Amino acid sequence: MSATRKPGLTREVLIETALRLLDEVGLDGLTVRRLATELGVQSPALYWHVKSKQELLDGMADAIVLSAGMGPPREDESWQDWLLRRCRSYRRSLLVHRDGARVVSGSAALSEETIRLFNDELTAMVGRGFTPVLALRTITAASQFINGFALQEQSAVDRAVPDTDDRLGGLARVVPGGMRSALVLAIGAGGSAGGDEAFEHGLRVLVDGTAAALAREARPDELRAVDVAGQ
Repeated sequence: MSATRKPGLTREVLIETALRLLDEVGLDGLTVRRLATELGVQSPALYWHVKSKQELLDGMADAIVLSAGMGPPREDESWQDWLLRRCRSYRRSLLVHRDGARVVSGSAALSEETIRLFNDELTAMVGRGFTPVLALRTITAASQFINGFALQEQSAVDRAVPDTDDRLGGLARVVPGGMRSALVLAIGAGGSAGGDEAFEHGLRVLVDGTAAALAREARPDELRAVDVAGQ
């Protein structure tokens, strides 16, 4: 088959196919040659639509991010409820695809559409009392937390999980206090570092911390100066 452009092969079709292939073989198994075979073309044909594998991965990452449903809060939605909804949706979008968090974390560029939607979100936050910097830092902190959380979740999928009793017994032999140590008691009570409850705890910490930062921003300069001096 010739390496010229194949009718019907578009950038969108290429990215959709790459995401399906990602679910089958994972990021380490995803190659341009394998994708070309999946599409029934030779590898050079793909470069009509993407200039490099990194550009392909950037397009895949962008599709994952957009699938979370970007956009500002609804009219009757507080910024807290909006942020919780967006974070939960973003985590789901990462976990839908095998190695989704790795793909997004390794992205080097976002599309113009994603950048415009991101700006719309920041603009809405500014309208709710945030400074542009605080709005940006809030979304960045939330994104980094979710990326890291999802990375750990997905990397743990292929690892064997030891029996709870064996795990607790192993920890008890390492830390002072044994079975009565804070670490063993915490894990024994379900205080895992992963899972939905741990994720929700992280989100609440982010929201509560952001609310405190927003309150400080809203205070008069002289009162904020007193707070800083007292730290």
